[in-house]
Amino acid sequence: VGPIGDYGWTHAHDQGRKIVDEKYDWLDTVYVESVSEADCPRIIDKLITEENCDVVFTTSFGFMDATIEAGEKYPDKIFFHCSGYKRRANVGTYFAEFYQLYYLNGLMAGALTKTNKVGYVAAHPIPEVIRHINAFAIGVKEVNRDAKVYVVWIHEWYDPTKAREAAEALIADGCDVLAFTEDSPTVIEVCEEYYAKGQPIYAFSHYSPMYEYGPNVTVSGQLVHWEVIYEDILTKIHDGTYTSQNLENVDYWWMLHEGAVELGCDYDMPINPKFEDALKAVTVTDTKTGHGTMSVYDLVMLRLEQMKAQPAHVAKVEDGQLVWELGPVEFDPFTGPLYDQDGNLRVADGERLGHDDLWTMDWFVDNVVGSPTG
Repeated sequence: VGPIGDYGWTHAHDQGRKIVDEKYDWLDTVYVESVSEADCPRIIDKLITEENCDVVFTTSFGFMDATIEAGEKYPDKIFFHCSGYKRRANVGTYFAEFYQLYYLNGLMAGALTKTNKVGYVAAHPIPEVIRHINAFAIGVKEVNRDAKVYVVWIHEWYDPTKAREAAEALIADGCDVLAFTEDSPTVIEVCEEYYAKGQPIYAFSHYSPMYEYGPNVTVSGQLVHWEVIYEDILTKIHDGTYTSQNLENVDYWWMLHEGAVELGCDYDMPINPKFEDALKAVTVTDTKTGHGTMSVYDLVMLRLEQMKAQPAHVAKVEDGQLVWELGPVEFDPFTGPLYDQDGNLRVADGERLGHDDLWTMDWFVDNVVGSPTG
């Protein structure tokens, strides 16, 4: 949907493509970048009729209907759509989920803010982004009940100018820690500029390694390994497990346990060493899983291991239908009690939100300031 050099969503998909392309001699790949939703059908036609592709991956939510239509038009070809929910015999779906990582980033943000104002530059008001903002805010509240998360919507996936304006507006309003969903390192760069002027504003990177854009301000972030999903899909197509006849109930929703995502602002850097001492200096009591009092740094590492240990959600086929069940994890961020902005109890104590509730989420938790409708 964007340019492959955007250092966000599209860049990360292209990195995954390159990894699997280089790994398998039987695989050749091509790509098309900066595709509009309106142009998606034409591009798919070109990939099949001119490039002779057997498998087509479409990597934006807005490409969903075009992908289903292409599946109907080319029933012998295989399609996989990223982030959607519509499938058919030759169209599967997949997604690498970040809510666990946003929660971990929130723990750190809550510990580092001095103003108790944490900012969030958000792309579009869709369930995916709302889910991630809520997970982030849940983490913030767990270590700092006085802190609020202030959301500014820019209504773009990739717009460095709007991202800069939103970041600067949040800083002007007193936010001293920022997170974001926008496919450039702009917010990181803005924070680094403020740091150079003597005003430390800390940030969490998004989708791709962004440490180099703000080594003094980037605390951690979310990293994706699309190659883990691409490899699993493509090898199963290659060995005949997946065909153009059996994908109707194939849906990937992979997280920490499956290795599809990684905590960090760079690979093998879960937390910028510059911030380790500050996070170790703040203590909190683990009221969720009963591990006592510890530093926020240790809590992040505990939660990371807890969420890695087992799958958070498990897909099963019952009576010919795909259903998602809760995995047997020790901890999940979306465990109640959770209240919305109006004080309504949305998740009861001890209960947990499942796949369907998370994929249709349209409400904010009670420490978020801003509208979930944009």
